Amino acid sequence: MKELSLHILDLVQNSISAGATLTEIVIKEDLAADWLTIEINDNGHGMDKELLAKVKDPFVTSRTSRKVGLGIPLMLAACQRCDGDLTISSEVNVGTNLTAVFKHSHIDRVPIGSMAETLISLILCSTYTDFLYKHIIINKKSSLSEFCFDTREVKKLLGSEVPLTEPDILNWIKDYIAEGLSNLGGGI
Repeated sequence: MKELSLHILDLVQNSISAGATLTEIVIKEDLAADWLTIEINDNGHGMDKELLAKVKDPFVTSRTSRKVGLGIPLMLAACQRCDGDLTISSEVNVGTNLTAVFKHSHIDRVPIGSMAETLISLILCSTYTDFLYKHIIINKKSSLSEFCFDTREVKKLLGSEVPLTEPDILNWIKDYIAEGLSNLGGGI
């Protein structure tokens, strides 16, 4: 994939399919240590130990519509190409945590891409899942900048009568995220 945001979109689809009501996406760019970390945490159905042991194999999937599952293996390959790794922990009826680590400055690391577009796509895919997105940048002088977007807060402000999927709301969300990320600066 040409952007990490597309990997994130694919992986969060797993959370939605697992019945998650909350999925957290945390991107941490530590420019001082030269690492990029992506964490995806959900409160979905989770995986048993048997599936967890096989989940990095592209020929293992829980989907019935096809016999391959490439999201996790492709993200793992992207991490390893950039001197990083991918770890997954999961517990049945508790949820799943996926952590992908990349050397930030590695020549083969693809750009993060449009997280605003990714979050809009996720909101449109699942009206029952809330999303918490954090993007943290630690610059080379070790000062920290953070942007946070939480669909639960937006829903609270809008009330129950206005869904997040209204076109004007989606446009506002997209602009809000894009502006928040551009104000972070750093490695974006």
